[in-house]
Amino acid sequence: MKLSQFRYKLPEELISLYPAKNRDESRLMVVNKTTSEIEHRIFKDIIEYFEDNDVMVFNNTKVFPARLYGNKEKTGAEIEVFLLRELNREQRLWDVLVDPARKIRIGNKLYFGENDILVAEVIDNTTSRGRTLRFLYDGNYEDFKKTLYKLGETPLPKFIKREVVPEDKERYQTIYAKHEGAVAAPTAGLHFSRELLKRLEIKGINFAEITLHVGLGNFRSVDVEDLTKHKVDSEQININEEAAEKVNNAKEEHKSICAVGTTVMRTLESSVTTAGYLNPFDGWTNKFIFPPYDFKVANRMITNFHLPLTTMLMMVSAFTGFDLLMEAYRIAIKEKYTFGTYGDAMLILDK
Repeated sequence: MKLSQFRYKLPEELISLYPAKNRDESRLMVVNKTTSEIEHRIFKDIIEYFEDNDVMVFNNTKVFPARLYGNKEKTGAEIEVFLLRELNREQRLWDVLVDPARKIRIGNKLYFGENDILVAEVIDNTTSRGRTLRFLYDGNYEDFKKTLYKLGETPLPKFIKREVVPEDKERYQTIYAKHEGAVAAPTAGLHFSRELLKRLEIKGINFAEITLHVGLGNFRSVDVEDLTKHKVDSEQININEEAAEKVNNAKEEHKSICAVGTTVMRTLESSVTTAGYLNPFDGWTNKFIFPPYDFKVANRMITNFHLPLTTMLMMVSAFTGFDLLMEAYRIAIKEKYTFGTYGDAMLILDK
């Protein structure tokens, strides 16, 4: 398929700027792949579509405050630094993106916070936009990390065109977030409340947790018409033995396996046997899923409504079927569902 096929007209007012008042009260569109039936529900109604011993797979990554604002030495020009990943703990080395990138050279110093509490030196130009920074800090590692995160801001996507507010710190994070390392939230999971998880547990649904530390590759634009030529950034994943066992048992028993979000789906499809069973894995993935694609593990998926031309839209299209998904999106726009990170949700059923 071609990039241009994933262009659709999305009214700007349907891009959600704020989360729903209660996590589990977003709207939910239920799409049945077998019958092409579409239902309109509330997210907490999702419990009605699952039975005893079905499995939901969650991404337990935790978002850290990755966006910093600082000033360049001498000129004082404001620079935005987006922390991507820690490269070396002892040397305080971080892989970052800087904006505007053209103004930053190797050897430049950047200053952050009141009284320049934190200073960083540019030591490498890794890509056209990327840099490696060494933070110059005399204290111990824990104090350094606290200072860094105190200065950092919740990294809302750029399409949420508003200032970050204190509530974002909690709401741009799943309630089951555990392992720090993501610069973007696995958004399908944002709809789950503690009460809903408890009700699902009481009903007998099993929870499996995997980790994919969401990187900026999630938001990087696709610049090629031929999707086979698009390369995605590698992201760190972990599937432990317990998660693999839960998923494989459900498969043996012909139970439903639901991927909560595109990050979970990518992780599951990155470590699968030819027979469709899940292997434990600890490493990296750069898997890019677009139509046509034969999914091996999950037969259900929870996801948000994605913006045009995004890799997430392409993956959901591969799972749902292009024509059915585009019809669902047409209806969603007509019914004024909200789109993006803080928007409404979709449950896609295969059986």
